Amino acid sequence: MRLMNDLDGLKRTCYCGEVREEHVGSRVTLMGWVNRRRDLGDLIFIDLRDRTGLVQIVCDPVRSPHSFDAAKCLRSEYVVCVIGRVVERKPGTENPNIPTGNVEVLADTIKIFNCAKTPPFVVRDEAEPDESIRMKYRYIDLRRLPMMNNLKLRHEIVLAARNYLSANGFWEIETPAMTRSTPEGARDYLVPSRQEPGRFYSLAQSPQLFKQLLMISGVDKYFQICRCFRDEDLRADRQPEFTQIDIELSFTDEEQVYDLVEGMMKHIWKEVLGSDLCVPFPRLTWDEAMERYGSDKPDTRFGMEISDITDVIRDTEFSVFKNAIGAGGTVRAICVPGCAELSRQTLDRLTDKAKEIGAKGLISISYLPDKEIKSPVKKHLTQEEIIGIKQITGAEEGDLVLIVADEFDTAVGVLGRMRKEIAQHLGLIPEEAFDFVWVTEFPLLERNKEEGVWQAAHHPFTSPSTRDLKLLDDLDEQLKGKLRARAYDLVLNGVELASGSIRIHRRDIQEKVFELLDLSLEEAQEKFGFLLDAFEYGAPPHGGIAFGLDRFVMVVAGANTIRDVMAFPKTTSGSCLLTGAPSEVSPDQLKELGLRLIEDNTDHARARINQGKTDSPPEV
Repeated sequence: MRLMNDLDGLKRTCYCGEVREEHVGSRVTLMGWVNRRRDLGDLIFIDLRDRTGLVQIVCDPVRSPHSFDAAKCLRSEYVVCVIGRVVERKPGTENPNIPTGNVEVLADTIKIFNCAKTPPFVVRDEAEPDESIRMKYRYIDLRRLPMMNNLKLRHEIVLAARNYLSANGFWEIETPAMTRSTPEGARDYLVPSRQEPGRFYSLAQSPQLFKQLLMISGVDKYFQICRCFRDEDLRADRQPEFTQIDIELSFTDEEQVYDLVEGMMKHIWKEVLGSDLCVPFPRLTWDEAMERYGSDKPDTRFGMEISDITDVIRDTEFSVFKNAIGAGGTVRAICVPGCAELSRQTLDRLTDKAKEIGAKGLISISYLPDKEIKSPVKKHLTQEEIIGIKQITGAEEGDLVLIVADEFDTAVGVLGRMRKEIAQHLGLIPEEAFDFVWVTEFPLLERNKEEGVWQAAHHPFTSPSTRDLKLLDDLDEQLKGKLRARAYDLVLNGVELASGSIRIHRRDIQEKVFELLDLSLEEAQEKFGFLLDAFEYGAPPHGGIAFGLDRFVMVVAGANTIRDVMAFPKTTSGSCLLTGAPSEVSPDQLKELGLRLIEDNTDHARARINQGKTDSPPEV
């Protein structure tokens, strides 16, 4: 077998997946990977694949003995060049499952660029190998057409966004990836400085501060396709490094941001998906989203909205409802259509699920045909209460009502989770639908339940609502939770697609917000002094929004995890199975950085900072 070291003057005429009926009679030069070889004795068929798809190659010993002999040597994933003539497939042999299924290429010449070992899994579109194997051999996994299509979709979305923003007067400007460590909600990834031992850069969690400085600089309209880094617990839609479409503009308000984003979404849908998107998008305040959907990321593709039945049963003698209301709580319900006759076993599983996610229990009422009622608490409720619950929830005969009685956050939170899981189980969610919704007027602050302290709901640079500015001077603990922010999220199919706000542009207001977060003026100056000082040199009103590109592509592609739309993602433990990162480094590298490894009393190696500049870094 003779391998080609270079192209030797060969030039590809088209891609494999582009061969069509209009090429019949033409001579083509194709290059790619052997997807499959079928040896029928008198003929050999090769499915040749590249990033566009595959096409069938026919090797006939009568037509071309040399290509037939070469085809005998081929195996899966060999890299080859095929030169031949395009012909129509014989009637009855067409393959309607692929775009090239009506044609095939009669091979005249086959040249082999490289051989391949037997891959660890079969490279087929329909194959779904174990994810750990896919991650380890990512360069093979990406050859599968579904993965290649995801990368193509990602490129097209970015290109459409970049073209739209550029056409609307935005400049693409890069901001530093290495900056100083500032509290922005997640742990920082730290980079030790060799020139200044004991000091660290932080990998930017977002370009937030720099894009605000660009507005103060007079740039007016900025965007960036930027990498962000956050050291936090990972999950299906979260990676330690991710990409944002970051947007900021001066002299703006919420309405201008909404118009800009809706125009960009409409442009992307037309350019990438070839369909028209209906704008403007519906809007829900944060309070409305929580009341109706139990989530600030509401999935509005289906009904089953949460109903408040507290007033209907306020005078009830049923202790579960009575005690919850008496403790200042609420009673909420969802109506599950057509499920009145679910088995006791299924209802028990639903109850266990509700308890697992925080409820004390789950009460069911089945409105059966012929006005029959089935419920474990039927004897504790009056006829008026049962009818009232039916009316408030919109239940009809054949429907099931599920009820949670608890404090507000728990009641709506549990039912919000339940409605999504039940809808998925029952197939109530239209798969092809794209439902956008704006969620607005978020709380400015939220209490960290673990530490009992107030923290920014979005980030500390979000402007309080105009009507709440006057409250900042004299706030008690109760009022802190009622402050609203000029913050907004764009949600698509229950996934937070983008988050943004109108920013603070005055030093006095920013210092008051820091004070609400128990950040002293000294701490604020130490961590954010460069921004506070910049406010004093003429900062315009400004605001913006940032899209999570990975999530965006995941939703549009119908993928279950952002790992399927990233070229080289990491596992949920933050490791890269392909390269073996994170890895150990040599003692010499640590010494250059002023660090050393020592053994602590648990026998785990720990990095210690060398605060000095001695040749032998001391322990700290």
